Amino acid sequence: MEIYRAHVLVCKGTGCVASGSEPIMEAFEKEIEKKGLSKEVKVVQTGCLGLCELGPNVLIYPEGSYYCTVKAEDVPEIVEEHLLKGRIVERLLYKERDTKERYRSLMDIDFYKRQKRIALRHCGLINPEIIEEYIANDGYRALAKALTEMTPQQVIDEVKQSGLRGRGGGGFSTGTKWQFAANAQGDIKYVVCNADEGDPGAFMDRSILEGDPHTVLEAMEIAGYAIGASEGYIYVRAEYPIAVKRLEIAIEQARNHGLLGKNILGTDFSFDIFIRLGSGAFVCGEETALLASVEGRRGEPRPRPPFPANKGLWDKPTIINNVETYANVPEIILKGAEWFSNIGSEKSKGTKVFAVGGKINHTGLVEIPMGTTLKEVIYNICGGIPNNKKFKAVQTGGPSGGCLPASLLDMPIEYDTLIQAGSMMGSGGMIVMDEDNCMVDIAKFFLTFTQEESCGKCPPCRIGTKRMLEILERITNGEGKEGDIELLENLANSIKASALCGLGQTAPNPVLSTIRYFRDEYEAHIKDKKCPAGACKALVHYEIIADKCKGCGMCLKVCPTQAISGERRKPHKIDVDKCIKCNSCFDRCPFGAIVKI
Repeated sequence: MEIYRAHVLVCKGTGCVASGSEPIMEAFEKEIEKKGLSKEVKVVQTGCLGLCELGPNVLIYPEGSYYCTVKAEDVPEIVEEHLLKGRIVERLLYKERDTKERYRSLMDIDFYKRQKRIALRHCGLINPEIIEEYIANDGYRALAKALTEMTPQQVIDEVKQSGLRGRGGGGFSTGTKWQFAANAQGDIKYVVCNADEGDPGAFMDRSILEGDPHTVLEAMEIAGYAIGASEGYIYVRAEYPIAVKRLEIAIEQARNHGLLGKNILGTDFSFDIFIRLGSGAFVCGEETALLASVEGRRGEPRPRPPFPANKGLWDKPTIINNVETYANVPEIILKGAEWFSNIGSEKSKGTKVFAVGGKINHTGLVEIPMGTTLKEVIYNICGGIPNNKKFKAVQTGGPSGGCLPASLLDMPIEYDTLIQAGSMMGSGGMIVMDEDNCMVDIAKFFLTFTQEESCGKCPPCRIGTKRMLEILERITNGEGKEGDIELLENLANSIKASALCGLGQTAPNPVLSTIRYFRDEYEAHIKDKKCPAGACKALVHYEIIADKCKGCGMCLKVCPTQAISGERRKPHKIDVDKCIKCNSCFDRCPFGAIVKI
């Protein structure tokens, strides 16, 4: 076995690959060889480290030095100074925005030290394409324990007692779902992984598949043993090429090591897993639509009951859980239900992964114990709002969730509290908004998404969301009428009560929650024909304050329609008839001379 004195971990998750981590890894390998360090230093590709905004990310052990926004041209310096001379390259270390302090160790950074990683425990630490690295970190021990020390019912009981709830949306008890399938009559049963992550801004499941694919395979095998299934399917988006590739590698490796296929670990248990690619339809995240797609049919939901646990894939008993739910299972089996249930809150056990984005300083993946407050995530972990802007709202649960105001920042993140507040946990998207966001416009954005993604099978969703969207478009165009708010509420409640599937039933949530907490913005649009945030183009025009304008010409240069005129060093003017309200001049002016009216 080769032993190295240092390991260079290069993030090869989608975010860092997109920002250039592949040439960085190649540069490290070449430079290390050039310096004669190939037998001392190992370069390792990993999955997502979490702090996506600062990629490409490089982590060097044993020091745990975290270098961010690394470029290929930085590599020779890192190799020469850090790996050869033992001197950390300070200028590339993580720097705190407020204090400007640089941190030498990853775990000294608030973003990481305030998290508790269970589902993400291996992401960013192991090479996801080498099964031995997973095994060296207790991989497949839970499967061995289940097959050799526990009965199927004991496995189900352990998952039940842990309090694990589905991390994909509704939050149903995972152990109870497994129990239903185990009790169902059927000679053939199936285990399905829902990796069809369709929420805008969500990338939790993708990151787990990219960084730790074996944990999902192991969990699906444990689930198969528990319910009496011998076959599993992972339904994953074709838009996730890195995740698909690593899943394919992981499945092949597991088969070659006798950890997937016939007589696993020398027992009577046989189980195999196959991949099915989805083409990006949001509705296929709904479990019955997903099953239809796996079978090769059009992805449309069907009425329930019967539920998939009794009549699912090819009419056989089937359990469906999402990637994050499965990622918790091996740790529960290894460490026990009591260990897991002691994490989180009374009714929401364990941790939850969130993809935090929007108007936030630290965009990325965060895993925190259930019961953690929104304020802790937004301000203490993710660094607050950029440019000293005022926090306005946070949207959780994707298009099916709701927008929560600043008055709820101290609310604990739990399944039930979010639902009571008019939102939901969903798969874990968390979009932060500041004072420049118009909440009517935000509601329109999410409803536009769900309306376009409606499968069209049921009239409440197909027609109802269309009518709601038309009203929102009128309001944001300055054509709103008295009674529009009440009409939106009536339509929303009708859709919630009568739509066929969960996606249709929750589609009105962004509208209802914004009316609930930001009704004054709706009224300003309707009664005063004003957008308080200055975001709705039809209700905004731009003016140049003569006393502040220095005549620098910056706004004139960026205006795409030549709507701005004026001589150099003299106040400029805007022709409102030519202005297309693109905001370019507003963003470019260095003196704050351009204002939205």
